[in-house]
Amino acid sequence: MIIKTRGIVLRARKYSETSVIADIFTETKGLRSYIVSGVRAQNPKIGAALLQIMTPLEMVAYHREDRDLTRLKEVKALHPFHSIPFDVRKGAVGMFMTEVARKTIQGHEENPALFRFLLDTFVFLDETTQSAANLHLHFMVSLSGHLGFLPGGTYSDTTPYFDMKDGLFSDVQPAHGHWLPPPYSKYLGLLLSLPMEKCHEMALNRDERKHLLGELLNYYRLHIENFPEIHAHQVLEEVLG
Repeated sequence: MIIKTRGIVLRARKYSETSVIADIFTETKGLRSYIVSGVRAQNPKIGAALLQIMTPLEMVAYHREDRDLTRLKEVKALHPFHSIPFDVRKGAVGMFMTEVARKTIQGHEENPALFRFLLDTFVFLDETTQSAANLHLHFMVSLSGHLGFLPGGTYSDTTPYFDMKDGLFSDVQPAHGHWLPPPYSKYLGLLLSLPMEKCHEMALNRDERKHLLGELLNYYRLHIENFPEIHAHQVLEEVLG
């Protein structure tokens, strides 16, 4: 059967001399893997540029529920990026978010809300003229909601601790070691309350941003079994400064 859907490229890896396997999060069929033939041929039907990570696509694909790997038939860009390919900082932020998405999204189930969230985030990254230095932090907090462990409660002077195991703001310091003290619990509260378009307004220096990112990665490890190592944050920290 042939399906038409939208997708976002999360990874593309070499399959043969001229072909690749692309892992694509689709709007209607969840996370899928596709063989794309002739990508590196002289006049490819589907060029390598369309299979760069985080690229949003309109696609026609062969589909079978009993197979994990099928083929792409037709592809065209859904939103050609104008700034990400030429902006080192935006590129590093996008690579980090893509790696987190690829290593946390599982299964073939339709999830249009998650697809829209990813699409909106990458389009915003491409189009914003504001600093994207906090966008990956906002992304991780928002993505946790789609994955089922969005922080609960509200930061306040009376609930100044964030219990990372229970996922709640608390009025007492947890007895275990997995908690955020002020001011980091306050930063988390701000990320929860600020829309994506205003996350650049949160003032963080390099050390604060790095520490908060590390704590968010720890939060993911506590709530996702066998959460794999994320590597792109090392480049991200160097680029953002």
